[in-house]
Amino acid sequence: MNLTVPFSTAPTAIQPYASFKLSVPFQMKKAVFYFMFFLSIAVAGYAFYAYFVLTPGSTVSPAMKTGYDAHNTRLLAHVFFAVGALITGPFQFMPSIRKHRSMHRTLGYAYFTSVFLSGAAGFALSFIAQGGLTSTLGFGSLAVLWIYSGYRALAAIRQKDYAAHETWVIRSFALTFAAVTLRIYLGVFSGLGFAIASFYPASSWLCWVPNILFVEWLLLPAKNRRAA
Repeated sequence: MNLTVPFSTAPTAIQPYASFKLSVPFQMKKAVFYFMFFLSIAVAGYAFYAYFVLTPGSTVSPAMKTGYDAHNTRLLAHVFFAVGALITGPFQFMPSIRKHRSMHRTLGYAYFTSVFLSGAAGFALSFIAQGGLTSTLGFGSLAVLWIYSGYRALAAIRQKDYAAHETWVIRSFALTFAAVTLRIYLGVFSGLGFAIASFYPASSWLCWVPNILFVEWLLLPAKNRRAA
């Protein structure tokens, strides 16, 4: 599956939606995409099961559960809408969905609504995150950038700047995917025998900063070509 992502958000030539195609400074092979899709759905399913089937907080450390019990509403709102973003996000990159404008638009609005609501609840949760100020800043920054990238994506599509829209959607989903990378870090470090208090503050940054750097590394060639 080919994806092309211009880096600049300044509108150049505005393309009608029907003729717009994913412009391409890099290729994401189908196997990689579907692996990411599988991870997104798997983490969404796990989160829903852990927080809406089991007792909320029963799968986390006792210290974290205490904080979650005291702020149950914001926790469940964050998880519920994060599940929505994880499920709807990957469909935005499927050509079979993109060619159906109404379906793409409907899923897009569902995705961005999930991002804004989960991001707002996540920002509120960051103030009670285990790990003190480091975790608060890490998760708080993630929430702010997640909401901001969604806003920029919507602003671009309303201006019919499809190239900028695509760029910001990819950035947005890189931040959405932090839910997946966070679980990977938690599993790896816990499996190695580290106490959660020793690595959780670092994980609040590691779960999303490498994601964004990876995306920007893929977008930079397009920026450099346009600047030349």
